[in-house]
Amino acid sequence: MPPPSLNVAPPDIRMRGFTQRVEVAAALGWIDDHAHVLPGEQVSMDDVTGRVLASHVVASIAVPEFDRSAMDGYALRAAETTGAGEYNPLAFSIVGHSFPGRPFEGTVQQRSAIRIMTGAPVPDGVDAVVPAEYATEVDGLLTITRAVAPGQHVGHVGEDIQSGSTVLSTGRRLRPQDAGLAASLGLTHLQVVRRPRVRLLVTGNEVRPPGEPKRPYEIYDANSMMLRGLVRRDGGVIESHLRLGDDPQAIKLAMSAPGADVVLVSGGSSVGAEDHAPRLLAELGDLAIHGIAMRPSSPAGMGRIGDAHVFLLPGNPVSCLCAYDFFAGRAIRRLGGLPADWPYRQTRAVVARKIVSQVGRVDYVRVKLGEEGLEPLALSGASMLSSTTRADGFVVVPAEGEGYGVGTDVTVHLYECP
Repeated sequence: MPPPSLNVAPPDIRMRGFTQRVEVAAALGWIDDHAHVLPGEQVSMDDVTGRVLASHVVASIAVPEFDRSAMDGYALRAAETTGAGEYNPLAFSIVGHSFPGRPFEGTVQQRSAIRIMTGAPVPDGVDAVVPAEYATEVDGLLTITRAVAPGQHVGHVGEDIQSGSTVLSTGRRLRPQDAGLAASLGLTHLQVVRRPRVRLLVTGNEVRPPGEPKRPYEIYDANSMMLRGLVRRDGGVIESHLRLGDDPQAIKLAMSAPGADVVLVSGGSSVGAEDHAPRLLAELGDLAIHGIAMRPSSPAGMGRIGDAHVFLLPGNPVSCLCAYDFFAGRAIRRLGGLPADWPYRQTRAVVARKIVSQVGRVDYVRVKLGEEGLEPLALSGASMLSSTTRADGFVVVPAEGEGYGVGTDVTVHLYECP
């Protein structure tokens, strides 16, 4: 089912209910059509690990820039070591030494050798290094018992990186070794994709910050801490975090304020009398989707205010987690240049107890892995956040299915820190 037209103001459905729900695939398609990679920014090499490259890294120098020794030993002419062995030791005069940063000055003459350390420049006139364990030095005279080939134990110019070559490509998520490679080229900054700025808005008069006193029938805010961790996981940064109660004017001002790439509204997304966020999003910008054919998270919605992507996340914690993972997290990852798909590790498991679903909706089912196989947990109860801590992961039942029978081999997305 396609999303509603953006040119027609949606009706106020508070206390009326949804007349139709958008398919999950259509909601994902809307995100992919609108969430494009953000511009790049210059970031110090100290902070690039985990960031996404916005432009190629091209080597302006070769690495190494000089022939250097790969061993501690003695540099000499390989041709002059022919025939060396335990029963035929060959002798050379030691005429100097080469250390890292302190090369031997001059050219090495015939039947001469240079004492050399790992990483030190190989002097002119020699082309190989005999490792120290195959050599003996006594009173300035070197004796070797093993022949070496030309170039043996020598790292040549550009052997690691050729000048002018592309060493790291746009779109790469930088690992520690990538940062080290860029630093070996003398770079102090890299152009990386700007991290999405995420505004977190928590609604509900009954919601209180953890640690503060609360009255009967009030609840502590669990969604904020969960969403903060998820945003961090997906490469976003929290631009601001506000608890707004159910004041429509406060919600309107916070939703429309500039400065965020993504606005997450926790709570107030359904059809209750105080669920103001859908109406306000429609007034301020585009309410592209409201109501999705899935369980949980069916009251989720999304749209745009200017260039900002706005996601309406249900207040019930499991629904909030599900809606974030399916939709908001995907947008944040895409904006930051990361793969759109979930960052959860996957495994396969056999269903030990039937998973029941309904044709026409996607089901997000928390599951436990045991010796007998896979069992569903808390098929209902979108407020039961503990079900996600007891679960090993979740299974997605597609809209065209009625669930999974016992013995079915299914994909499990594992809850674990990436």
